[in-house]
Amino acid sequence: MYGLKRIRIPLATAAAAAILGTGVTASVAAPNPATPAAKEQGPAPTAAFGSAAAEDSIPEGIIVGYKKRTDAARSDAEARADARAKGAKVGEHLGFDRRLGTGAALVGFDSKMAAEDVKDVMAAYASDPDVAYVVPDERLYATATPNDPLYTQQWDLFENHAGMRVPGAWKRGITGKGVNVSVIDTGYVAHSDLAANIVPGYDFISDPSRARDGDGRDSDPADQGDWVHRGECGTNAAGEPLPDRDRNNTWHGTHVSGTIAATANNSNGITGIAHRARIQPVRVLGKCGGSTSDIIDAITWSSGGTVWGVPRNRHPADVINMSLGGGRTCDPGSQLAINAAVARGTTVVVSAGNENSDAANQSPASCANVINVAASDREGNRAAYSNYGWTVDITAPGGETKPNVSNGILSTLNSGTRGVGLENYDFYQGTSMAAPHITGLAALMYDANSRIRPAQVEAAIKLHARLLPGVCVGGCGAGLADASATLASVRGFRSGR
Repeated sequence: MYGLKRIRIPLATAAAAAILGTGVTASVAAPNPATPAAKEQGPAPTAAFGSAAAEDSIPEGIIVGYKKRTDAARSDAEARADARAKGAKVGEHLGFDRRLGTGAALVGFDSKMAAEDVKDVMAAYASDPDVAYVVPDERLYATATPNDPLYTQQWDLFENHAGMRVPGAWKRGITGKGVNVSVIDTGYVAHSDLAANIVPGYDFISDPSRARDGDGRDSDPADQGDWVHRGECGTNAAGEPLPDRDRNNTWHGTHVSGTIAATANNSNGITGIAHRARIQPVRVLGKCGGSTSDIIDAITWSSGGTVWGVPRNRHPADVINMSLGGGRTCDPGSQLAINAAVARGTTVVVSAGNENSDAANQSPASCANVINVAASDREGNRAAYSNYGWTVDITAPGGETKPNVSNGILSTLNSGTRGVGLENYDFYQGTSMAAPHITGLAALMYDANSRIRPAQVEAAIKLHARLLPGVCVGGCGAGLADASATLASVRGFRSGR
């Protein structure tokens, strides 16, 4: 939602090394960025992906290196026979899977073994004079602390107290790979920390004057800027000018997109929650906002539906993010579009609004079949601006930039106030910033289980939320979203992509 505030941070550049040795994981701390907010940085988590919970410590097989000129080193049939014989010796079912590039044999287990049984199998191989070595076929992941230099300022991702505990999800190897996310917003301004994850979108703004690109709808979702002069958008019911003062470009859609899927481990800027997901910019907000009709078409198209005169969407969304809204209850047209999107398998995430009032009076926050997200601050309180109420489903970090700007949400942006400037990073606050946290979490869930349905996504996020560590008056849904706990609940259903 608009009503956000920001402070500019210069584009930082730094590099960090990640070291992974055979059978070993090494954690690497992110370097301290040279930014004004450095003194406020929280400690970055240092656990490595490979040091995940005990459930991941039991290997799914073993790697056996036979000595040269032995029969099993030269023949797959002999290695297969040896696996059967070793299995019979220890009372387990073993099978030769394949030959590795090094010539070693990969031996798999028919079923998950207890740790002691794995030791027995390895001991049987180790005692064989034809075996040069035997090692467990363990999972190794990239380090849990990305090497992106501004990651240490992303308290909303890693802080245990009131962050969303995202590294606990990454430790499970879940990154959002292959998941499509449509960001229905102001469009996208080019940014090196997002470029690798951007796929073609669409500009649904039908009014050329609002679009600022000289035409109506087209295939270019580039953000042309939403700056306006005081009173340029008319007046409110009291006859007061809208807006009440000159406003600069917000590059709102780009900020939202960075929270969801900024590239990780590129030694640049920040990291997104689902940092290997694909972002599809869908432009509906321009000068003086956007129209309901354009937004309805955008929801339909983003989710794989047909919109007359618009080419078919080649990247239909698994998740839609709409950090936007207006002061009314959900209209039937918007509800029908949302219902159809959900029926096509798309999870729809929306922001609750920034009026410190009942979200039931906002749309699309009051629509059914959406995940309606309120915002919390760094202490775990409902943010002072955030809407609340029975229509709120969940709360996620939205930040508060006063009195300390570094308590906002840091993401990708641009320095241009009346046109496109240089890429940078800014702290914003708002339920607009909270919603993409849930969108990113939903994208991780689709990565973990591509057959998951929108109702299951919402139910799991709510079920595994935790109590807000601070105060919420008025209703904050199921509580503060917890990415680690949520992903733990769907990990066993991972289907791959």
